[in-house]
Amino acid sequence: MSVGTAFHPRTAPLNRKMQWREWAGFYASSVYADVHDIEYNAIREAAAVIDVSPLYKYRVRGRDAIALADRVITRDATKLKVGQVYYTPWCDEHGKVIDDGTVHRVGEHELRWTAADPQIRWLAQNAAGLDVTIDDVTEEVAALALQGPFSRAVLEAASGDDFSDLRYFRRRGTKIAGKVVDVSRTGYTGDLGYELWIAAKDAGAVWDAVFEAGRAYAIRPAGMLALDVTRLEAGLILLEVDYTSARHAMNPEQNYSPFEVGLGRLVSFDKADYVGRRALQAEQAAGGPARRLVGLQLDWYDIERLYDEQGLPPAISPTVDRSHVPVFDGGRQVGKATSHGWSPILKQAIALASVPPRYERTGSKLQVEWTVEGRRGRVGATVVELPFLDLDRKRS
Repeated sequence: MSVGTAFHPRTAPLNRKMQWREWAGFYASSVYADVHDIEYNAIREAAAVIDVSPLYKYRVRGRDAIALADRVITRDATKLKVGQVYYTPWCDEHGKVIDDGTVHRVGEHELRWTAADPQIRWLAQNAAGLDVTIDDVTEEVAALALQGPFSRAVLEAASGDDFSDLRYFRRRGTKIAGKVVDVSRTGYTGDLGYELWIAAKDAGAVWDAVFEAGRAYAIRPAGMLALDVTRLEAGLILLEVDYTSARHAMNPEQNYSPFEVGLGRLVSFDKADYVGRRALQAEQAAGGPARRLVGLQLDWYDIERLYDEQGLPPAISPTVDRSHVPVFDGGRQVGKATSHGWSPILKQAIALASVPPRYERTGSKLQVEWTVEGRRGRVGATVVELPFLDLDRKRS
């Protein structure tokens, strides 16, 4: 049975359409407004808050906290400084991704680890022989994503602190409404944004203060539908949509290495040994994996043509379609699009796709299956650089 997060007493009255979905056993709002476009616009043009409390959160403490991270993740954890955050995948012994998430160094011997799937068993298994304790604090710590071009102004108004010097993927503490809040310069929207990590008991007070401060900046709550559009524009992958966790894979085709899901840049071979390293080195020595994650721009005129053939005006769903559809080169299927939809800011239909390496070059021409009134057709697709949307303010 799903339960409300620590913010549920605030989000429930705002969700007048009662559009909820289940996320890791918690209620998550799909949309607050009649349509999610106003929430999307808040993220891209003003400020929005997204309740991301259902993320799995772990507190890793002890003399060997960094040693544990270095044993598990593909990045060099010894270079992670206090006040810094890593985005990273971690793999099984075959070099296949189990999950991806963030590791925050909150103290000399303390980490906050976030994940999409439960990870405490995996962390405990790999902590054998190390001086470290791992606590699941998912229900103890509420998380609120504050995103958008005015997110810094809202945060500063709510806290009274200057955050202009907090760099991308850094973190530090503050107080809001007299409550201790840890702020990280992170998010899942590809925009300027922060994530606030709060003791669950203080969630309501912090929410109220953020909304009071954000009133002058047209702040709004945003749900999962708006978040999905922004993460697609940002070229960010989603577990069990753009790749399958190695834990849940039913066959070899459902296993993905970091190099197959666009995370190869986060794999280091110049560090201490870690789970999956040998398999990843062997994969690279053999020329790399047989698949690559690419961005596709779909041909609008081809989409229009398919609707015209059915005597219909062109239409495209405003929400992200997470169903996998075939990608073709001529008469042969060569891959699949995993997430596709319309980008309001780019005015383009875009998709993330898994294709063989020979198609990863920018400008490569492919086709994507598109169905209208039950009739399957194809639309042209051009490989473009990821992310689709790269805003300077995200890092400034």
